[in-house]
Amino acid sequence: MIKVAVTGAAGRMGGRIITAIKEAEGLELAGAVERPGQEMIGQDAGLIAGCGALGVAICGSLEEAMQSADVLIDFTFPDVTLQNLAVCARIGKMMIIGSTGFTPEQRAQAAAFATKIPVVLAPNMSVGVNACFKLLKEAANILGDGFDVEIVELHHNKKKDSPSGTAVRMGEVVADALGRDYNQVANFHREGMCGERSKEEIGMQTVRGGDIVGEHTLYFIGMGERIEITHRAMSRDMFARGAVRAAGWLAGKGPGLYDMQDVLGLN
Repeated sequence: MIKVAVTGAAGRMGGRIITAIKEAEGLELAGAVERPGQEMIGQDAGLIAGCGALGVAICGSLEEAMQSADVLIDFTFPDVTLQNLAVCARIGKMMIIGSTGFTPEQRAQAAAFATKIPVVLAPNMSVGVNACFKLLKEAANILGDGFDVEIVELHHNKKKDSPSGTAVRMGEVVADALGRDYNQVANFHREGMCGERSKEEIGMQTVRGGDIVGEHTLYFIGMGERIEITHRAMSRDMFARGAVRAAGWLAGKGPGLYDMQDVLGLN
Protein backbone atom coordinates (compact mmCIF):
# COMPACT_ATOMS: atom_id res chain seq x y z
CA MET A 1 0.00 0.00 0.00
CA ILE A 2 1.45 3.35 -1.10
CA LYS A 3 0.76 6.11 1.39
CA VAL A 4 0.16 9.54 -0.13
CA ALA A 5 0.09 13.10 1.25
CA VAL A 6 -1.58 16.00 -0.57
CA THR A 7 -0.86 19.74 -0.46
CA GLY A 8 -3.69 22.26 -0.82
CA ALA A 9 -5.97 19.64 0.71
CA ALA A 10 -8.86 22.08 1.26
CA GLY A 11 -8.75 23.44 -2.30
CA ARG A 12 -10.62 22.28 -5.41
CA MET A 13 -7.69 20.38 -6.90
CA GLY A 14 -6.64 18.94 -3.56
CA GLY A 15 -10.15 17.63 -3.00
CA ARG A 16 -10.23 15.90 -6.38
CA ILE A 17 -6.83 14.29 -5.72
CA ILE A 18 -7.96 13.03 -2.31
CA THR A 19 -11.09 11.54 -3.90
CA ALA A 20 -8.97 9.89 -6.62
CA ILE A 21 -6.67 8.39 -3.96
CA LYS A 22 -9.68 6.94 -2.14
CA GLU A 23 -10.92 5.36 -5.37
CA ALA A 24 -7.51 3.98 -6.44
CA GLU A 25 -6.32 0.48 -5.64
CA GLY A 26 -3.05 0.18 -3.74
CA LEU A 27 -3.00 3.78 -2.47
CA GLU A 28 -4.27 5.43 0.68
CA LEU A 29 -4.30 8.96 2.04
CA ALA A 30 -1.75 9.36 4.84
CA GLY A 31 -1.35 13.13 5.09
CA ALA A 32 -3.05 16.39 4.12
CA VAL A 33 -1.59 19.87 4.44
CA GLU A 34 -2.81 23.45 4.08
CA ARG A 35 -1.28 26.85 4.73
CA PRO A 36 -0.96 27.64 8.45
CA GLY A 37 -3.96 29.59 9.71
CA GLN A 38 -6.50 28.05 7.33
CA GLU A 39 -9.83 27.39 9.05
CA MET A 40 -9.95 23.83 7.65
CA ILE A 41 -6.88 22.73 9.64
CA GLY A 42 -7.79 19.95 12.07
CA GLN A 43 -10.78 18.77 10.04
CA ASP A 44 -11.00 15.41 8.28
CA ALA A 45 -9.53 15.73 4.78
CA GLY A 46 -12.03 13.29 3.31
CA LEU A 47 -15.01 15.20 4.65
CA ILE A 48 -13.64 18.47 3.25
CA ALA A 49 -13.08 16.76 -0.12
CA GLY A 50 -16.64 15.44 -0.06
CA CYS A 51 -15.71 11.75 -0.29
CA GLY A 52 -16.41 10.68 3.30
CA ALA A 53 -14.34 10.53 6.46
CA LEU A 54 -10.84 9.10 5.96
CA GLY A 55 -9.41 9.60 9.44
CA VAL A 56 -6.70 11.98 8.19
CA ALA A 57 -6.77 15.51 9.65
CA ILE A 58 -5.59 18.48 7.59
CA CYS A 59 -2.49 19.98 9.21
CA GLY A 60 -0.44 23.12 8.71
CA SER A 61 2.99 21.47 8.59
CA LEU A 62 4.40 19.54 5.65
CA GLU A 63 6.81 17.64 7.90
CA GLU A 64 3.87 16.50 10.02
CA ALA A 65 1.83 15.51 6.96
CA MET A 66 4.73 13.45 5.59
CA GLN A 67 5.42 11.47 8.77
CA SER A 68 3.45 8.43 7.59
CA ALA A 69 3.52 9.16 3.85
CA ASP A 70 5.71 7.74 1.07
CA VAL A 71 4.97 10.33 -1.59
CA LEU A 72 3.68 13.91 -1.81
CA ILE A 73 1.34 15.14 -4.56
CA ASP A 74 1.71 18.90 -5.05
CA PHE A 75 -0.43 21.15 -7.29
CA THR A 76 0.47 24.56 -5.84
CA PHE A 77 2.75 27.24 -7.33
CA PRO A 78 6.43 27.03 -8.33
CA ASP A 79 7.85 28.90 -5.32
CA VAL A 80 5.80 26.83 -2.86
CA THR A 81 6.48 23.62 -4.77
CA LEU A 82 10.23 24.14 -4.58
CA GLN A 83 10.00 24.74 -0.83
CA ASN A 84 8.02 21.51 -0.47
CA LEU A 85 10.47 19.69 -2.74
CA ALA A 86 13.36 20.79 -0.53
CA VAL A 87 11.59 19.25 2.47
CA CYS A 88 10.92 15.99 0.62
CA ALA A 89 14.54 15.78 -0.55
CA ARG A 90 15.74 16.35 3.01
CA ILE A 91 13.53 13.66 4.55
CA GLY A 92 13.78 11.19 1.64
CA LYS A 93 10.19 11.21 0.35
CA MET A 94 9.04 10.87 -3.27
CA MET A 95 7.13 13.71 -4.95
CA ILE A 96 4.61 14.22 -7.78
CA ILE A 97 4.51 17.81 -9.11
CA GLY A 98 1.58 19.11 -11.13
CA SER A 99 2.31 22.81 -10.61
CA THR A 100 2.88 24.91 -13.74
CA GLY A 101 4.67 28.14 -14.60
CA PHE A 102 8.23 27.08 -13.74
CA THR A 103 11.07 29.22 -15.10
CA PRO A 104 14.11 27.44 -16.59
CA GLU A 105 15.99 28.31 -13.39
CA GLN A 106 13.26 26.78 -11.22
CA ARG A 107 13.23 23.62 -13.33
CA ALA A 108 16.99 23.39 -12.82
CA GLN A 109 16.43 23.63 -9.06
CA ALA A 110 13.85 20.83 -9.26
CA ALA A 111 16.29 18.69 -11.24
CA ALA A 112 18.95 19.23 -8.57
CA PHE A 113 16.59 18.04 -5.82
CA ALA A 114 15.67 15.04 -8.00
CA THR A 115 19.22 13.74 -7.74
CA LYS A 116 18.28 12.76 -4.16
CA ILE A 117 14.72 11.47 -4.56
CA PRO A 118 12.37 10.24 -7.33
CA VAL A 119 10.28 13.11 -8.74
CA VAL A 120 7.60 13.22 -11.44
CA LEU A 121 7.23 16.75 -12.82
CA ALA A 122 4.79 17.29 -15.68
CA PRO A 123 3.03 20.38 -17.07
CA ASN A 124 -0.10 18.27 -17.44
CA MET A 125 -0.93 15.02 -15.64
CA SER A 126 -3.75 14.08 -18.03
CA VAL A 127 -3.28 10.79 -19.88
CA GLY A 128 -5.09 12.29 -22.88
CA VAL A 129 -2.87 15.36 -23.04
CA ASN A 130 0.24 13.20 -22.90
CA ALA A 131 -1.13 11.09 -25.74
CA CYS A 132 -1.49 14.39 -27.65
CA PHE A 133 2.18 15.18 -27.02
CA LYS A 134 3.07 11.87 -28.68
CA LEU A 135 0.75 12.54 -31.62
CA LEU A 136 2.15 16.05 -32.10
CA LYS A 137 5.69 14.74 -32.31
CA GLU A 138 4.73 12.16 -34.91
CA ALA A 139 2.70 14.68 -36.94
CA ALA A 140 5.55 17.20 -36.92
CA ASN A 141 8.00 14.55 -38.09
CA ILE A 142 5.68 13.66 -40.97
CA LEU A 143 4.72 17.21 -42.01
CA GLY A 144 8.14 18.82 -41.63
CA ASP A 145 8.62 22.49 -42.45
CA GLY A 146 5.79 22.70 -44.98
CA PHE A 147 3.16 23.65 -42.40
CA ASP A 148 2.87 26.72 -40.16
CA VAL A 149 2.37 25.95 -36.46
CA GLU A 150 -0.02 27.89 -34.22
CA ILE A 151 -1.23 27.10 -30.67
CA VAL A 152 -4.33 28.47 -28.94
CA GLU A 153 -5.08 27.72 -25.28
CA LEU A 154 -8.08 28.61 -23.13
CA HIS A 155 -8.36 28.57 -19.32
CA HIS A 156 -10.49 29.97 -16.49
CA ASN A 157 -10.09 33.57 -15.35
CA LYS A 158 -8.26 32.60 -12.14
CA LYS A 159 -5.25 31.02 -13.85
CA LYS A 160 -2.12 32.94 -12.98
CA ASP A 161 0.47 31.79 -15.56
CA SER A 162 0.32 32.41 -19.28
CA PRO A 163 0.72 30.67 -21.62
CA SER A 164 -0.18 27.43 -19.87
CA GLY A 165 2.50 24.87 -19.14
CA THR A 166 0.69 22.47 -21.44
CA ALA A 167 0.74 24.92 -24.35
CA VAL A 168 4.44 25.57 -23.79
CA ARG A 169 5.12 21.82 -23.76
CA MET A 170 3.17 21.41 -27.01
CA GLY A 171 5.37 24.08 -28.57
CA GLU A 172 8.53 22.48 -27.22
CA VAL A 173 7.58 19.04 -28.56
CA VAL A 174 6.89 20.33 -32.06
CA ALA A 175 9.91 22.65 -32.11
CA ASP A 176 12.18 19.80 -31.06
CA ALA A 177 10.75 17.52 -33.75
CA LEU A 178 11.36 20.23 -36.36
CA GLY A 179 14.89 20.98 -35.16
CA ARG A 180 14.04 24.43 -33.79
CA ASP A 181 14.71 26.16 -30.47
CA TYR A 182 11.29 26.85 -28.93
CA ASN A 183 12.61 29.81 -26.93
CA GLN A 184 13.82 31.42 -30.16
CA VAL A 185 10.78 30.76 -32.36
CA ALA A 186 7.79 31.17 -29.98
CA ASN A 187 5.77 34.29 -30.88
CA PHE A 188 3.42 35.46 -28.11
CA HIS A 189 2.24 38.76 -29.54
CA ARG A 190 1.18 40.21 -32.88
CA GLU A 191 -0.13 43.76 -33.19
CA GLY A 192 -0.03 46.48 -35.80
CA MET A 193 2.37 46.32 -38.75
CA CYS A 194 4.31 43.33 -37.42
CA GLY A 195 5.29 42.04 -40.85
CA GLU A 196 4.75 38.67 -42.46
CA ARG A 197 4.80 35.52 -40.43
CA SER A 198 8.19 33.83 -40.45
CA LYS A 199 8.32 30.20 -41.53
CA GLU A 200 9.99 29.03 -38.30
CA GLU A 201 7.86 30.78 -35.70
CA ILE A 202 5.33 29.02 -33.50
CA GLY A 203 2.43 31.31 -32.64
CA MET A 204 1.07 31.15 -29.11
CA GLN A 205 -2.30 32.72 -28.25
CA THR A 206 -3.97 32.80 -24.83
CA VAL A 207 -7.65 33.14 -23.85
CA ARG A 208 -8.83 33.59 -20.24
CA GLY A 209 -12.44 33.59 -19.10
CA GLY A 210 -15.13 32.10 -16.93
CA ASP A 211 -14.64 28.58 -15.59
CA ILE A 212 -12.89 26.90 -18.55
CA VAL A 213 -10.92 23.98 -17.09
CA GLY A 214 -8.53 23.85 -20.02
CA GLU A 215 -8.55 23.63 -23.80
CA HIS A 216 -5.57 23.38 -26.13
CA THR A 217 -5.46 23.27 -29.93
CA LEU A 218 -2.36 23.03 -32.07
CA TYR A 219 -2.81 23.87 -35.74
CA PHE A 220 -0.60 22.59 -38.54
CA ILE A 221 -1.60 24.97 -41.37
CA GLY A 222 -0.53 24.23 -44.94
CA MET A 223 -1.54 25.48 -48.37
CA GLY A 224 -5.10 24.30 -48.92
CA GLU A 225 -5.28 22.09 -45.83
CA ARG A 226 -5.20 22.31 -42.04
CA ILE A 227 -4.72 19.74 -39.28
CA GLU A 228 -6.01 20.48 -35.78
CA ILE A 229 -5.15 18.45 -32.70
CA THR A 230 -7.32 19.48 -29.74
CA HIS A 231 -7.65 18.41 -26.14
CA ARG A 232 -10.52 19.64 -23.96
CA ALA A 233 -10.61 19.11 -20.21
CA MET A 234 -14.16 18.72 -18.89
CA SER A 235 -13.17 18.53 -15.20
CA ARG A 236 -10.14 18.48 -12.90
CA ASP A 237 -10.62 14.76 -12.28
CA MET A 238 -8.38 13.78 -15.19
CA PHE A 239 -5.45 15.68 -13.66
CA ALA A 240 -6.09 14.04 -10.29
CA ARG A 241 -6.30 10.54 -11.80
CA GLY A 242 -3.07 11.09 -13.71
CA ALA A 243 -1.25 12.26 -10.57
CA VAL A 244 -2.48 9.23 -8.63
CA ARG A 245 -1.36 6.96 -11.47
CA ALA A 246 2.06 8.62 -11.35
CA ALA A 247 2.26 8.03 -7.59
CA GLY A 248 1.68 4.32 -8.10
CA TRP A 249 4.25 4.17 -10.90
CA LEU A 250 6.93 6.05 -8.98
CA ALA A 251 7.09 3.52 -6.12
CA GLY A 252 10.38 1.65 -6.27
CA LYS A 253 12.02 4.00 -8.77
CA GLY A 254 15.45 5.45 -8.11
CA PRO A 255 16.23 9.16 -7.77
CA GLY A 256 15.64 11.15 -10.94
CA LEU A 257 13.38 13.66 -12.68
CA TYR A 258 10.60 11.85 -14.57
CA ASP A 259 7.54 13.07 -16.47
CA MET A 260 4.20 11.62 -17.53
CA GLN A 261 5.70 10.32 -20.76
CA ASP A 262 7.83 8.06 -18.55
CA VAL A 263 4.83 7.08 -16.44
CA LEU A 264 2.85 6.08 -19.55
CA GLY A 265 5.79 4.35 -21.26
CA LEU A 266 5.76 6.79 -24.19
CA ASN A 267 9.42 7.85 -24.09
